[in-house]
Amino acid sequence: MSHYVPAAVHIRFRYHWRPSSTVPGMQLLFDFLPVIAFFVAYKLADIYVATFVIIIATILQVSIYWLRTRRFNPMHLVTAGLVLVFGGLTLAIHDPVFIMWKPTIVDWLFAVAFLASQWQAFGGRPLVQRLMTSTDATLSLPAATWRRLNLAWVVFFLLMGAANVAVFQNFDESTWVNFKLFGMLGLTFVFIIAQGLWIASRARIP
Repeated sequence: MSHYVPAAVHIRFRYHWRPSSTVPGMQLLFDFLPVIAFFVAYKLADIYVATFVIIIATILQVSIYWLRTRRFNPMHLVTAGLVLVFGGLTLAIHDPVFIMWKPTIVDWLFAVAFLASQWQAFGGRPLVQRLMTSTDATLSLPAATWRRLNLAWVVFFLLMGAANVAVFQNFDESTWVNFKLFGMLGLTFVFIIAQGLWIASRARIP
């Protein structure tokens, strides 16, 4: 996922939860733009050109988001920082393993952040609740449901990170690049749809 963040999340929580709504295609495209740019550059050139391209695309993504909203998306910033670090190492040392690890590190960091958000020391309010209610104040769920949903994202991020490692360690470079776009995008989309249906069945509608 962008990882997770997803590149995702590699994944975003602005998508409306009501069953009658659809996931905004342009927003999903914007969130995965660096991954798409990486994929195209890889197919046209090689892993090192693609790494340079994703660094530029990620910087542009953060900049465009700021120009549109006059604020930074924390998930974009985390992803951009790790792209700069791991992408820079890949280019400097000429070893693609660093950029391959980046989606896993992003996903696992998000998993830790979501899990820690449930502790009183970090506010005791699940991160998924903070993100979703910040864009839809009418969404109301029982506290136990928010915690379960938050833990579902923790598990999703952990599994996505593990899947990325499994693919790049057991398959060739081209297969990993295909998985980075189609596999991660597809799994994220399926998870978001499942989340929407699950929330809609439990939400308190004012």
